[in-house]
Amino acid sequence: MDVEVLGRVLSTLPSDDDHPYRTGPWRPQTTEWKADDLEVEGEIPADLDGIYLRNTENPVHPALDGRYHPFDGDGMVHVVGFRDGKAFYRNRFVQTEGLLAEREAGQALWAGIAERPAKSIRQDGWGARGRMKDASSTDVVVHAGVALTSFYQCGDLYRLDPLTLETLGKTTWNGDFPSTGVSAHTKVDEHTGELLFFDYGTDAPFMHYGRVDADNKLVDYVEVPLPGPRLPHDMAFTENYAILNDCPLFWEPELMKKGLYASRFHPELPLRLGVLPRRGGGKVQWFEADPTYVLHWVNAYEDGDEIVLDGFFQGDPEPTDTGDGTFYQRMFRFLALDRMQTRLHRWRLNLVTGQCKEERLSESITEFGVMNNRYGGRPYRYTYAASGLDGWFLFNGLVRHDVVTGAEERFSLPEGVYGSEPAMAPRVGATGEEDGYVITLTTDMNQDRSECLIFEASRLADGPVARVRLPERVSSGTHATWAPGSAIPGWSAADSAASAVGL
Repeated sequence: MDVEVLGRVLSTLPSDDDHPYRTGPWRPQTTEWKADDLEVEGEIPADLDGIYLRNTENPVHPALDGRYHPFDGDGMVHVVGFRDGKAFYRNRFVQTEGLLAEREAGQALWAGIAERPAKSIRQDGWGARGRMKDASSTDVVVHAGVALTSFYQCGDLYRLDPLTLETLGKTTWNGDFPSTGVSAHTKVDEHTGELLFFDYGTDAPFMHYGRVDADNKLVDYVEVPLPGPRLPHDMAFTENYAILNDCPLFWEPELMKKGLYASRFHPELPLRLGVLPRRGGGKVQWFEADPTYVLHWVNAYEDGDEIVLDGFFQGDPEPTDTGDGTFYQRMFRFLALDRMQTRLHRWRLNLVTGQCKEERLSESITEFGVMNNRYGGRPYRYTYAASGLDGWFLFNGLVRHDVVTGAEERFSLPEGVYGSEPAMAPRVGATGEEDGYVITLTTDMNQDRSECLIFEASRLADGPVARVRLPERVSSGTHATWAPGSAIPGWSAADSAASAVGL
């Protein structure tokens, strides 16, 4: 392994930190690495060609009043690139305005998700509620040859070189970028090159939907009126429609008047699913379904007069504080998959009758499901999801769901080893949906190291065909994506993966 340190960030976190989402598997990194010719156990498939990108939360400073939320951490993106049976690794902080300002100040300047906005030292900021730091640490996609990072509760889209991870500035869309920012979970349609997005906030109409074409031009931005401020987190799309949501878990209106932003579940209200034409905007058609909160959708597609929509139904969106576990386990019970009771679920929306039918697709507790992105918005069969460690926001394995037959295949990580959101990487020349690989990063607390695991997508239970050693243990985090080499400028013209990176 050829390793070089590219940079380090000075942290002011306490040496005796005991916060479970800043220590242990969530211990933040402060070093930026360049590593080529990574050590491999097994063999990297020669037809695995492209990059796995993962965004993580890496806090640099303590929270203002001590109520740090794991989604507050500064964005750090990791890339593992594969070509010709070899691999390279880079990791870099996203150079957000918030990170740079706090680095200069030597302390946190904005209140986090679990803190009162009034606690913010600076009264400007970002986020759906305002006065937050845009950490750009939640999601990452690749559009028009550039990696885009985004923030949980709306913010800027930061542009990164997908290979070096150098921050290239903020997305502007020629001056048309929304003043409200953009939510995490932008969607890229690999067939059209379009990027779809939504945003939300505390002012009417409370939500917008937008579409950016393959040339990175904003061509649609339309209002999606809601009854009041909501907390949508994800969206879905088909070939002709965008699907948004109005979940009955949102900031409590009476508390908002007092400057508090605490979310509550309202089981007396239905889940509302909004369908609107994907291009050109138009009227939203709303469907009512059983009350729940959906953090993540998997896919959607058109089936005659119906839209089929798959995602993770929460059986308990507001888990009761039973008094069991540590203070932090109780405080962050809303992040544990077993407490939220997240299961793969299907909604069928009939565009003619206006009726919604739904069914549970699995009894297994999983979340963070991904699929072959070539089937995004189209009929598909397989999703690869994460299983969770009871009581914690940690992934301890992968589950392959067959949404046609209901069959499942499972791979469990050893005790003390945790995974990340996977990505499905079609092999070069793939002809079928499962013709490719599933990739994830691990955080190994037993050996204090991280690996990138590569699985045959159709044989997940057989275990990884290759384990790629990384130069440092990677922190746990949230979302990831795969981009084929064909989507990366200059990739195919380079002599090797290392020369493609250009460092």
